[in-house]
Amino acid sequence: MNLRHGNTCRRRWWRRGIALLAGICVGLAGGGPPEAASVEEALRDALPPLLAAHEGVVTAAVRDLKTGVGFSAGADRPMPLASLVKVPVMVAAYAAAHEGRLSLDEQITFAADDVVPGSTVIDKLSPGATFTLRDAIRMMIASSDNTATNLVIRRIGLPATNVVMDRIGLSGIRLNSSVYRRETSLDVERSREFGLGNGTAAELVTLMGMLHGRSLEQDGIVAEGACEAMLGHLLACEDRGTAGRDMPAGVKVAHKTGLVSGVRTDAGLILGPAGPIAFCLLTKDNRDRKAPGGPADDLIAKVARAALDACEQTGPAGRPVEAKPLAAGATGRLVEELQRSLNLRLPEEQRLGVDGEFGPATAAGVKAFQSLAGLAETGVVDAATWTALGPVVSGTAAAAPLSAIDPADGPDGPPVVTAAAWAVVDAATGELLFGKEADATRQQASVTKIMTALLVIEQTATEAGFLNDTVSVSTRAGTETGSTAQLRPGDRVSVEELLYGLLLPSGNDAAVALAEHVGGRLDRDGDPLDRFVAAMNARAAALGLKGTTYGNPHGLTVEGCGSTPREVAVLAREALKHPTFRSAVATRRRTAMIENIDGYRREVVWNNTNKLLGIEGYAGIKTGTTTPAGCCLAACGERGGRGLIVVVLGSTSTEARYADARNLFRYAWRSLGVK
Repeated sequence: MNLRHGNTCRRRWWRRGIALLAGICVGLAGGGPPEAASVEEALRDALPPLLAAHEGVVTAAVRDLKTGVGFSAGADRPMPLASLVKVPVMVAAYAAAHEGRLSLDEQITFAADDVVPGSTVIDKLSPGATFTLRDAIRMMIASSDNTATNLVIRRIGLPATNVVMDRIGLSGIRLNSSVYRRETSLDVERSREFGLGNGTAAELVTLMGMLHGRSLEQDGIVAEGACEAMLGHLLACEDRGTAGRDMPAGVKVAHKTGLVSGVRTDAGLILGPAGPIAFCLLTKDNRDRKAPGGPADDLIAKVARAALDACEQTGPAGRPVEAKPLAAGATGRLVEELQRSLNLRLPEEQRLGVDGEFGPATAAGVKAFQSLAGLAETGVVDAATWTALGPVVSGTAAAAPLSAIDPADGPDGPPVVTAAAWAVVDAATGELLFGKEADATRQQASVTKIMTALLVIEQTATEAGFLNDTVSVSTRAGTETGSTAQLRPGDRVSVEELLYGLLLPSGNDAAVALAEHVGGRLDRDGDPLDRFVAAMNARAAALGLKGTTYGNPHGLTVEGCGSTPREVAVLAREALKHPTFRSAVATRRRTAMIENIDGYRREVVWNNTNKLLGIEGYAGIKTGTTTPAGCCLAACGERGGRGLIVVVLGSTSTEARYADARNLFRYAWRSLGVK
């Protein structure tokens, strides 16, 4: 880089930044556009609650490019960018073309050893295929193809992106290495901390403003027309589940996302009738790492839509709803309803699968129906097509008739709770004191794990030192779905530690690992897991639990399996006889060091799902939640020397089960005269 030119550019961007800041300050003081202050106020009201609710680290910046006002939260904090760093790489490639160091139309050929994971386009081509550098950039941005990205980086040179970012005054944006090529790192420490690239939300928003305002062209960084071309690449982004997900008709989003484990990012431009809005959200350490489609995607979508509504000043009701035809590429419940509706009206040989995906088959079905209805065969479902189809088929059952009105509440009787069934049992004698549907068998979800823990602990009576046994986590255990103790295939964990992983975070993976380990010692034939489940049912029979049947060691739904509130209390009372069980269920948090067969070790933290442990007088036992079971809880508590076990099955929500249990404890203690 020419040093004089670089200094000139930095001074130019510094002056521009000062001018923009001054304009914002004037606007906020009342001397700028009359709507500027209200836009900022609307952003400040709408965005912080969304960010605060996210379980992870999040930084954000939004700027209304029309007024210059905006909102930021931690926007100067360096964060991992993941594939979002491909936007600066794109800018560097167009800058290199403008300098004459390469041509966007030159041909690139890739070899088999160029292919890296996450190559969604190139991995479908044969090695030796040739395409233009411009096409590689398109694949890098629109499809986030990692091999295409490495080809672009190799052509412009690995340091080029950071050099260009320095030139335009955005030195906080860094490309650290090629994708899946950590050995190419320009800064080992930075790569270790941030991965592929890092940056700040503030600087990403500034970069988006430079693209939209064509200032990169005006200052000679890229050629005339390059900004429009780059915006075209961003408009082609195929990741539809983030910033563009909730946008109304007529609003486009030019953006780029990024995704690696625990990191989800998005930055771009919201292009609506009221003017452009630059935005950037960077998240890391997300508690729920599911992506795409997880909480981080929801956050990005909600923030982007809230930013649009705030900048457009649509008021509390938001933008007016506009008619929007349903066409190829759409997904979701409405597409399912369309497919069901078409299946009622099309010949059997033309009926569709109901999958919620509007693809070529659904488009063909729409055309076939439009032909039958005498409509233009567009394959797009507009108002006329919906009218011809008639009421959509939702797939839901018909509404049950309303029941008669129940008698009025009286002053006597137990408290009204949301649980479908419950029992209050004397912890000392096992006597059922109070109950509702106490002998009705219901799904019990992870309350099942009380029996799993009991069998594991009882195994210690036949094997000295069994709690210190090392359990090797199988692929089946390490990939089990549902609530997790964060186990992975190949982990090695002691039986005692796994009991905490079973009972605190309610790990389904821990349940399977323990069941396989104990089941392998049982004198039965067949799969160790099946042998363990058979032992669970045998133990239930030995305890006289006639309404209890188990289908697995963790409680995920198995039709015909379950227990009753009274029998869960009997089982809990039996388990509480063991000090190991009492200690585990009363533990609010435990940290474990886990070693994997590959040789690495990692620390995991297990938090107890039982929120009653934060209240004096309660000593645990076990929670459980599935859709069929509802929210369940077996809890023990003591007051005035009187111990009780309360079981609620089928409460309406997580918080409701705790309220139900506490109300029942209070009622029982009051009825028993306990002070």
